[in-house]
Amino acid sequence: MAVSALDSRVFRNLFGTEQIRNIFTDEAYVRYLIETEAALARAECYVGVIPSEAGEAITIALKNAQIDFDRLSRETDIVGYPILPLVQQLVEATPAEMAKYIHWGATTQDIMDNASILQIREGLQMVRRELDTMVDILQRLSSEHRDTPMAGRTHLQHALPCTFGYKCAVFLSGILRHQQRLDEIANRCLLVQFGGAAGTLASLGSHEGIQVRAQLAKELSLQDPPITWHVARDNIAEILNFLGLIGGSLGKIAYDIIIMSSNELGEVSEPFVPHRGASSTMPQKRNPISSEVVLATSKLLRANAGLGLDAMVADFERASGPWHLEWVAIPEAFVLCVGALHQMNFALSGLVVNVQNMHRNLYSTRGLIVGEAVMMGLAPVLGRQKAHDLVYEACKTAIENDRSLLDVLHDDASLVENLPKEKLASLCDPLNYLGASQIMVDRVLQEAKERKTSRGPESSGQ
Repeated sequence: MAVSALDSRVFRNLFGTEQIRNIFTDEAYVRYLIETEAALARAECYVGVIPSEAGEAITIALKNAQIDFDRLSRETDIVGYPILPLVQQLVEATPAEMAKYIHWGATTQDIMDNASILQIREGLQMVRRELDTMVDILQRLSSEHRDTPMAGRTHLQHALPCTFGYKCAVFLSGILRHQQRLDEIANRCLLVQFGGAAGTLASLGSHEGIQVRAQLAKELSLQDPPITWHVARDNIAEILNFLGLIGGSLGKIAYDIIIMSSNELGEVSEPFVPHRGASSTMPQKRNPISSEVVLATSKLLRANAGLGLDAMVADFERASGPWHLEWVAIPEAFVLCVGALHQMNFALSGLVVNVQNMHRNLYSTRGLIVGEAVMMGLAPVLGRQKAHDLVYEACKTAIENDRSLLDVLHDDASLVENLPKEKLASLCDPLNYLGASQIMVDRVLQEAKERKTSRGPESSGQ
């Protein structure tokens, strides 16, 4: 029975994908718990803490262990954590002479944290793939529409002209930074956990415990920290906030698409799929479903990022509760983030760009969108403040009398004396005031190209 939209058979594919959910199933989590126990045994064999043959024997036994999940659930409910009940089952599946070395010198949180980090690492690989796909899509849109003029808007009103390629390149620039953050996170946050009861590794002696942790990091292909981090949860909080940042970027893209899809603007629309976005009563509707889901998801991701920050406030050498927040936040955040990336990639990959409507909307205010251009053109002759006041009054007259800005300016004889009509006409043409839009598009595209080249087919650290 599902109690969340993320697990619901009805809603689950709107908010996530099967691939990312599979990483965070109970079966996957327990598999990572078992992988950690086996890796710990091998590490302790390597250091000489347990007999040399124990590591391989335990690894083989644990690989073939059949877990009774109903029993694990019942006993976890009693204990409060799954490790003791799981270890009991693993001991039963291992030859007695070796079974006693399972979980040697470890504590519950060591095993659970490592399992979570392994899940996180696999989840980040999926996030990376979706980000890479989005970069490719936004590169194409930025390039194809580098010179497609449209109205730039501030406070939902016409501000200055730009190009649709410029808008897409702004989106792209944020996604490129997320790729960079992901590379850094791999080295800074994917840390092995092994500290024992209070983090001091006292049960293994002053030197052996440090050696075991270093070898465990190698066994699990994780980073070896200089000190136990089980009550310093900044790495987990950073990962959750990273996913929240991605959600923020996707939410901005989704919000723009939603507004640009309105009938009044009609500048873009999501890919057409029969009955997608249909209304039960209004047959004309074609709602931007993917963008709507992404917008909602972006808010949920920010909420889970906050849980990660709350979980950082841990008491003394073992938290008395905040850690539990991560059990909820980590799986949900990854499912939501990958689901949002997947939805956004679908919407962007087949985005219908209505160039004609962009052109129509750009000219709909009849020159008002380039009021700044006229002001700056007049400033060298009249002075900036006087030019501002003159154009302000001209815009006011144009709006109140439903006239074009150029026509109103032509009525000012003194103005025409200072600037030829041809110059005024040029200043009032939005196509002549795109600024550095196209240059910045080229720079972002070049950055994306260089980044892809430097990273190669597979990025490091994952």
